[in-house]
Amino acid sequence: MRTHNQTVSRFAAIAALSAALASACGPVVDPPDGSSDGSSDGDGGAARDAATTQEGSVSEAGAPVYAGRVVEFAVGEGAGFGQSRMPEIVLGRPEGAGDMRGGTHVVSLGRGGRICLEMSAPIVDREGPDFIVFENAFIIAGTPDTFRELGEVSVSDDGTRFATFACDTRAPYRGCAGVSPVYASSMNTLDATDPRYAGGDAFDLASAGLARARIVCVRDLATQELSPPSTGFDLDAIVAVHAER
Repeated sequence: MRTHNQTVSRFAAIAALSAALASACGPVVDPPDGSSDGSSDGDGGAARDAATTQEGSVSEAGAPVYAGRVVEFAVGEGAGFGQSRMPEIVLGRPEGAGDMRGGTHVVSLGRGGRICLEMSAPIVDREGPDFIVFENAFIIAGTPDTFRELGEVSVSDDGTRFATFACDTRAPYRGCAGVSPVYASSMNTLDATDPRYAGGDAFDLASAGLARARIVCVRDLATQELSPPSTGFDLDAIVAVHAER
């Protein structure tokens, strides 16, 4: 597993890699074909087109899908990256950079740090995943490995009683955030509310025993070494797949 001590700064390395890739391949970031569970579409082009949407903050049902405000932000050791851009940096749509380029539109929580966001409209439990947490995991160049800083996700409807998703820190990291790269961004038309194409890690409220949630929290699980100022889980955005009208 790659450690932060191999670079002066992980984000500096990402920026350098991004520049190199951009010069070779251009700025387009394409998600993998098929859905997030590994299945493939019979008509990939048509399915991809159907999954795109114009820039905006509402779902098809007309409900706001982005986080509206930060209600808690307690950083841990080694944090600092992105704090000058708080709270806006974690509100609104994700700004993913694809498989090979972990995005820098994030705030680092630090070791054991925690952040809680209140959604613009409550998330509601419907069939399938109900919300997506976006971090900035990326595939390490020249290897089949993904660099991950895992987070534990909790949800609440009243801000007092929280239900926590069981996160297994062993591969394949079921129930954790910070597992998958992020594809949706303002640089493309991928629908940030579609788990099949947006990237990030999707969660079903039914798994936590809730029918509705207003607040989503993420706690860093200290799965990587200290690397100030970018230690810990790096939150990009939280987006509702199913939001209350």
